Amino acid sequence: MRNADATRRPPVLDCPPMAKRPDFRSYPPRGLSREDAARWIGVSPSKFDQMRKDGRIGPAKIIDGRKVWDIRSLNEAFDALPFEIGEDEDEDWSVGV
Repeated sequence: MRNADATRRPPVLDCPPMAKRPDFRSYPPRGLSREDAARWIGVSPSKFDQMRKDGRIGPAKIIDGRKVWDIRSLNEAFDALPFEIGEDEDEDWSVGV
């Protein structure tokens, strides 16, 4: 006579299957397109272009003819931007509180 426990199958776990490759949205890519680079530093693409022209944003890397901005360089450029000093008299945020 066979043991009933020996023929039992292990329970099926209710969990999603393992991903075949990592989800790129869970971490930022190293290189960003113009639009993504602008979004990364919090400006519009046209403002990003202005910042490139005036030297606040450095040049892109080229990958097979495609311009890609290094996220580390963007972080450095953002860190180099000046901080706001003082308060504008026109901006009284306490009025709405």
